[in-house]
Amino acid sequence: MTKINIVSTIARVVLGILFVAHGLDKFQMGLGNVEAWFDSIGVPGPLAYAVAYIELVGGILLIAGIFTRYVAALLVIILIGAIVTTKLSVGLLGNGQMAGYELDLSFIVIAIYLIVADRSPLSFDHLLWRKRSA
Repeated sequence: MTKINIVSTIARVVLGILFVAHGLDKFQMGLGNVEAWFDSIGVPGPLAYAVAYIELVGGILLIAGIFTRYVAALLVIILIGAIVTTKLSVGLLGNGQMAGYELDLSFIVIAIYLIVADRSPLSFDHLLWRKRSA
């Protein structure tokens, strides 16, 4: 296992943990409340359910290394949506009342890395795709 594989695994697992936390937070707030907040900022409320499930399930899939590239691509779309709809107007570092989009940019960079990086040997993706190509 190379240093790059170790770093890729760490990046994938940490990003997965962070998205599990974000998804769980939405469920704990109540998806109805998240839906209402989405509506209040001009985003269709039902998207709250999709975002919460993608964050939670996607985070779990990232931790396990299953469908990593697809999950990472979905997360990039969600993160860009969050920046454009809510965070761009408050600036990179926020406005004191709301966080800026610096963390979202960091997550996007990590997710893009996971989209283009080789599969980590410590992932189910590696096992699945290795068997198919053999």
